[in-house]
Amino acid sequence: MQEDKVRWNERYLENPMPQTVSPLLEKYIEHAKVGQAIDIACGMGRNTHYLADKGFMVDAIDISDHALKSVKNSSMINKINTDLDKYNLTPNRYDLIVNINYLNRRLVSQMKEALKSGGLLVFETFIVAHGDFNMPTTNLDYLLRKNELLHSFIGLDVIYYEEKIDVNLRGEKTKIASIVAKKA
Repeated sequence: MQEDKVRWNERYLENPMPQTVSPLLEKYIEHAKVGQAIDIACGMGRNTHYLADKGFMVDAIDISDHALKSVKNSSMINKINTDLDKYNLTPNRYDLIVNINYLNRRLVSQMKEALKSGGLLVFETFIVAHGDFNMPTTNLDYLLRKNELLHSFIGLDVIYYEEKIDVNLRGEKTKIASIVAKKA
């Protein structure tokens, strides 16, 4: 865990991070019942702050203590500094689960169980890309395969799914997959 914490702290110090809310979250937030939310790998809190401003009680979880220092102190936000490789989501707890630019396959089945009935999942991250695309890592454990995200959430009612070319903060082409789905 300490090695991951150091690596992520360095990454937040050295690389530009998005400052604005995820467009996917902003577009589909109205599908969520205001209540308990979790922002998985919340980083510096761009989505956490947006959710709190919308009235959600947010569990903001990240391994980087440096990033979590940027998350504002609020009665609406519960900061959790932990290793997501070891953390377990509480079943039937969340009205909204947000997972942007992070992949931990161990948590996928837990996400489905952690959603309350009627709960919304907003998930977007990178896909393995070939050719003239930039991948955020060469470690395939952290990159989705084609249609993997869609198949991972079978059993939820899919509102939106797309795999597309996008541009990262450095202006490089990348591929991402996005899903918005609701638990019946």
